[in-house]
Amino acid sequence: MALAGGPEVLGFRVPAESGQALLVWGLEEGAEHSLFSAFSEFGLLYSVRVHRNAAVAGPGYYALVKFYSARDASRAQRACHRQRLFQKSPLKVCICTRQKTFKQQVLALRSYKCKELANYYLGFNGWSNRIIMIKLAPWMDPMPSLWLPSLTAISNSSTSCTVTWILKHRF
Repeated sequence: MALAGGPEVLGFRVPAESGQALLVWGLEEGAEHSLFSAFSEFGLLYSVRVHRNAAVAGPGYYALVKFYSARDASRAQRACHRQRLFQKSPLKVCICTRQKTFKQQVLALRSYKCKELANYYLGFNGWSNRIIMIKLAPWMDPMPSLWLPSLTAISNSSTSCTVTWILKHRF
């Protein structure tokens, strides 16, 4: 997380830092697209997940909105809390904070999410990439006659791909 007013470093990983997610509640049914549109004005979103309230909480919905940037999440929270953005009743928006009592696994972004992040912050022509290594699961038979036909049946967890990213501009 960045210091107030200082630069913020964004990693090519799934956002899991404290302050990068918002809890939005008081939503009406069918608000997912409107929610995405409203919050994407503040920065690039990793995900928007809408869920039905628990039975004890009464009717309605809540959402978790994840940003890549904690600064963007903070701006969105300040601007949207108690506002009627796309529905009759005002939204309640708070920043999710996480107490770090255990070490969390850092998850790498999928390739299409890396490209989305690079395009947003570096511009479409501001970067390039190339594959430097593909590693197959050890249980796979290296015989080409068996390997190629079964390639489409391989799950994502059985292969890994290492990609290098080349920045065209100096920062």
